[in-house]
Amino acid sequence: MVLAAGGGRRYGGPKALVRHEDGRLLVERAVANLRDGGCTRIWVVLGAEAGRVRDEAVLGDAELVENPVWKSGMGSSLRVGLAALAETDAVAAAVLLVDTPGIGADAVRRLLDAAPGGPSALLTATYKGKRGHPVILGRDHWSGVSTLATADVGARAYLVAHADQVQGVPCEDIADDTDLDVPPEE
Repeated sequence: MVLAAGGGRRYGGPKALVRHEDGRLLVERAVANLRDGGCTRIWVVLGAEAGRVRDEAVLGDAELVENPVWKSGMGSSLRVGLAALAETDAVAAAVLLVDTPGIGADAVRRLLDAAPGGPSALLTATYKGKRGHPVILGRDHWSGVSTLATADVGARAYLVAHADQVQGVPCEDIADDTDLDVPPEE
């Protein structure tokens, strides 16, 4: 699942529509990284400029779902995405933020390879011991994550509350989880 609903207030516009140095939109890059990393079904949560993203992005067979309250923060996008997935037979979700272009397919693959493969999975990539993305949330955790996901917190509160169940997977050797908050200086 790609969380791509934000308005990018500090960036100057929705980051889903930002072109990466490889020429692809960030949302296209995130979808490709999940797919190339081994995810078989991709969901993208849209919000700000959802119509433009639908018109401009080439996302293949990714399922698009809109967060009508995207302005309330990433937590609402995670809730909307997990609610959509709950209507499927998915047992786990790999979650990636649209504004982390330094996280590629290798990091997604590493987490999927480390996941126990069932609804109890709870993994995060780690970068020098600090939790980051991608995150894998097994179906058993979706309700609890949704309950605690507020504002821009996402799954963080749930992961902290269930730290003894979270499996950290070191990824600093293959990825950079720096998010794009502001445009690069020219």
